[in-house]
Amino acid sequence: PCRYLLWWYKKTRFEKKYPFIDLLSAVPLQQIYGCPLGGIGGGTITRGWRGEFCRWQLNPGIYHYETVIADQFTVCLRRKGLTVYQQVLSVERPSTLQGWNWGYCGHYAFYHVLYPRVWTIYEFPGQNVVLTCRQVSPVIPHDYQDSSLPVGVFIWELENGNDEDVEVSIMFSLQNGMGTKEDKRGGHWNEPFAFEKEGTRVGGVVLHHCTPVNPFSLAISAREKAGARVTHFTAFNPTGSGKEVWQDLLQDGQLDSPAGRSAPTEEGEVVAAAVCVSCTVPARGHGTLELALAWDMPRVHFGSKEKLHLRRYTRYFSSEGDAAPALSHYALTHYEEWEKKIDVWQKPVLENSQLPSWYKSALFNELYFLTDGGTIWVELPPDCCEEDVQGPVDTGLSQLLPVLQEYGRFAYLEGQEYRMYNTYDVHFYASFALVMLWPKLQISLQYDIAVTVVNEDVQLRQYLMGGQTAQVKLKNVVPHDIGEPDDEPWQRVNAYLIHDTANWKDLNLKFVLQVYRDYYLTQDNYLRASLPGCSNCMTISCLPQTVMESELQFDKDNDGLIENSGFADQTYDAWVVTGASAYCGGLWLAAVCMMCKMADVLGDHGTMQKYSAILQKGKESYERLLWNGKYYNYDSSGSVTSSSIMSDQCAGQWFLGACGLDQGQFEAFPKSHVVSALKTIFEKNVMGFAGGTMGAVNGMTPHGVPDTSSVQSKEVWIGVVYALAATMIQEGLVEEGFHTAEGCYRTVWEKLGMAFQTPEAYCEKKVFRSLAYMRPLSIWSMQLALE
Repeated sequence: PCRYLLWWYKKTRFEKKYPFIDLLSAVPLQQIYGCPLGGIGGGTITRGWRGEFCRWQLNPGIYHYETVIADQFTVCLRRKGLTVYQQVLSVERPSTLQGWNWGYCGHYAFYHVLYPRVWTIYEFPGQNVVLTCRQVSPVIPHDYQDSSLPVGVFIWELENGNDEDVEVSIMFSLQNGMGTKEDKRGGHWNEPFAFEKEGTRVGGVVLHHCTPVNPFSLAISAREKAGARVTHFTAFNPTGSGKEVWQDLLQDGQLDSPAGRSAPTEEGEVVAAAVCVSCTVPARGHGTLELALAWDMPRVHFGSKEKLHLRRYTRYFSSEGDAAPALSHYALTHYEEWEKKIDVWQKPVLENSQLPSWYKSALFNELYFLTDGGTIWVELPPDCCEEDVQGPVDTGLSQLLPVLQEYGRFAYLEGQEYRMYNTYDVHFYASFALVMLWPKLQISLQYDIAVTVVNEDVQLRQYLMGGQTAQVKLKNVVPHDIGEPDDEPWQRVNAYLIHDTANWKDLNLKFVLQVYRDYYLTQDNYLRASLPGCSNCMTISCLPQTVMESELQFDKDNDGLIENSGFADQTYDAWVVTGASAYCGGLWLAAVCMMCKMADVLGDHGTMQKYSAILQKGKESYERLLWNGKYYNYDSSGSVTSSSIMSDQCAGQWFLGACGLDQGQFEAFPKSHVVSALKTIFEKNVMGFAGGTMGAVNGMTPHGVPDTSSVQSKEVWIGVVYALAATMIQEGLVEEGFHTAEGCYRTVWEKLGMAFQTPEAYCEKKVFRSLAYMRPLSIWSMQLALE
């Protein structure tokens, strides 16, 4: 604790940076969040289920949890030339903008979400008008262009139940900024725009946010079409009464549309803008209005400000900071195509009557983290040298450059509170979503990991747990992460300072398991590319071989099975494990099994023979040391907790089953033992915990009491539970799998109100840890098991 406090004080007070994990100021739980806006890697803006814009991630990996009260939709209804109703569609009653009509009654609104779309239905008592706002973001599987765009579209479906025409106006107001102190730094300005292309015209306002680092612009806009009028209000003070805007709209259902740009703001001054689109809805008829929000931060620096990065979407739009109008036009003219593709993707799941509704919700809504996980997707830097992406010249990784040039670099945080990019022991679980939906991004990520494997960082540093000093990164071992947003990711890896992860037992194995899993699922030539130096055979220089050779050092007694070292040396980094263990030993056998399979695919008989011998010896040791007749013991230490029932003990089998290697020649675990272990976990860790309603606790004693030997053993890890459920489904325990996973969904999304911020962990008493976390993306392994 003392080492952490000293490090935290230096990091936050002297360096003025965010800690990679801030144990002293956790993000508070706010039960307000809804579906985030935006595609992959261009930043996200979250709109809450009550309609507020409340979570911002435009600077890569940096979050601002600010509800900006000026960011609103307002409806104006007019009959026979007179305004009969005007209301901000917000339940808030703020101290600013008091010239507006606030306090919409939430009883008359309904929120439905299936990521990446939202349907919010507004009813207006006495008006006989119903509005449905459909929110759409371009998150489209196997699409590597539109899925990168920083845009969101709002389609307003208007239903008039009256016997007379009603003129409906929707006003979209937005503050210039994210509600932070930067909004008052001065120099920001707004300007109206009209963008016409291929016969379609879009009008709106661009809000230029001129910060010294990572300047950006926001654009609010609407589509002009027959019967729809677009007007704007270029600049108003969102901290004042707002009467000038309100009265302007009230007068005729339109805004005055002044020409020219606004004056730059003075220091301490804030500015906002508004766009309005109007149409007449015939009696007993329908209408449609379309608005968009776009943001453009094309050129980004991370915290160190060393390298310039261009976001992925700059491949298709300008990188000069002037793309917001073009992005708005593209979004408003392509969202229908996006929705068709989203429907085709989601329809087989939604129409499958055998799947429960909660599962359909969880499967799609947990995908929010792929865009809202501090995600960054960039082109290779303009000044990138070959060694940056190929490693040392003698490693044979030259084939990586074309892949990275084509698909760019992708990274997402371990969690919004755990600020490390591509945390590999956790990505192991989450990677199923990426490889199933955007496989080229998974392969790009794997290539980046491959580069870091062959590199080293000889700088010494002190680790917080134990206080030992060691090298930042050893050669030929997989890193924990590829860096933090406040430094220079990819350039400097291993932001994690708690343990020296060169001695972790799971990282190398998880690389090998993903190499073959990705090849198996994609049939990409990726396998040979991951094995540099390979032509028709696997050579000793191949990366899986390299990391497995590094891993062999942990088999101290040459029994074919690695041993843990008496500290928390794997993804459960606060749960001590000693000797042979169910988790790491199982991952090891699965990785050895996949080495055999890769050698078989590549025709390398020598490697096949070597790892087959290790597999046979390791299987015997694993069964002898850990199998107790019902399940695999936590470890072989003989300690009080070594017989604990670990919910994640079948992680190796999980991956083998996903690759079709769970039986026959490459079987690592007896099928009967796997099924027995899963049934024991279901009986003890699931049904014996919280009445069977909260998923599987990580550790359970044989006597039916949660293992309290560490903070992590008594937690439920949502991502681990989804992986466990997938394993159950693979082994034919389908009903048990769904029951296990349902407990997590009900707890997170219903009982705890953690929509779109699924944490890493919770306890039986509703204590939780690390909101908005990567690991729950493992739910896509359930879908793979079902398919």
